[in-house]
Amino acid sequence: MFTPSRDQARQLFFDAWEKYRSSAPLSGLERIAVDVIASHPEYHRLLEDRQSLERDYSPADGAINPFLHLGLHLAIEEQLSIDQPPGLRAEYERIAAAAGSEHDAKHELLECLGETLWQAQRTGSPPDSTLYLDCLTKKYRK
Repeated sequence: MFTPSRDQARQLFFDAWEKYRSSAPLSGLERIAVDVIASHPEYHRLLEDRQSLERDYSPADGAINPFLHLGLHLAIEEQLSIDQPPGLRAEYERIAAAAGSEHDAKHELLECLGETLWQAQRTGSPPDSTLYLDCLTKKYRK
């Protein structure tokens, strides 16, 4: 499995955005990254400043790490494309219908994925797909 360093993962977003802005050809992953970036105009300026590649984002700062946010979006796009864990796509479609926006629904998935990854890191275990889907099942239920 490919496990990029922090800088390599961030570099993907910088390179994809730069290629997009200069109308250069994009790889499949870069096209997905550009779609994610395009839906987050608040990060455009950041991705046009290569010095921000080195910036650290700490929870203590109170700011969202934009690279973590964009990376989780990429993970969600991959998960939805293969319906992994099984049932994820159906939960996403249900949440999107209730939320009225695909992007808002993806942010709901992102919240649950982040919680699931945090739990896995905390316990030193693999991410629990049941925990992930249970979190999603509770979204927009009455």
